[in-house]
Amino acid sequence: MSDYELPPLPYDYDALEPHISEQVLTWHHDTHHQGYVNGWNSAEATLAENRDAGSTDGSAGAIRSVTHNGSGHILHTLFWNNMSPNGGGEPEGALRDRIEADFGSYDAWKAEFEAAASAASGWALLVYDSHSEQLRNVVVDKHDQGALWGSHPILALDVWEHSYYYDYGPDRGSFVDAFFEVVDWDDATENYKDVVTTFE
Repeated sequence: MSDYELPPLPYDYDALEPHISEQVLTWHHDTHHQGYVNGWNSAEATLAENRDAGSTDGSAGAIRSVTHNGSGHILHTLFWNNMSPNGGGEPEGALRDRIEADFGSYDAWKAEFEAAASAASGWALLVYDSHSEQLRNVVVDKHDQGALWGSHPILALDVWEHSYYYDYGPDRGSFVDAFFEVVDWDDATENYKDVVTTFE
């Protein structure tokens, strides 16, 4: 079993200012994300030890920890890559075309995504649903509650309070607006292309 590792941010800690502060990125990446990596590794170690020993003591909790912490690690990694100091604007090309086909317009998609972000206790996600072969907005509480089987995240917005309270207080809506100032549509488009190449 190989250990999971915290990936470095793809930009400097102060690169997303004034939209997301250096302090928030430092805490969020180095403390919160690292905690999910540590939790996943610990859970995997417990399961491996139990399998070797022929025991299931603590296995149920470790299994839950894998889904919670593993999902936290995966979604945070996507979240960092979905932002850029050169981000903002609107999507173009294949992803823009698909958003318009599945939601009617970019503005309609964005309004629905913002509604998801206002309701979530964790994440608002744009996913590709491989069963219906369409894009969907999904509300995911914590990291793994409300996920849709067979869906693949393309764009992730973390709306846990540690993402924005230091910068915006309880004004989550302003943080969501700020995310759209740094969103990296090139990265989201590549994620979309990778998924549809596999499933369509």
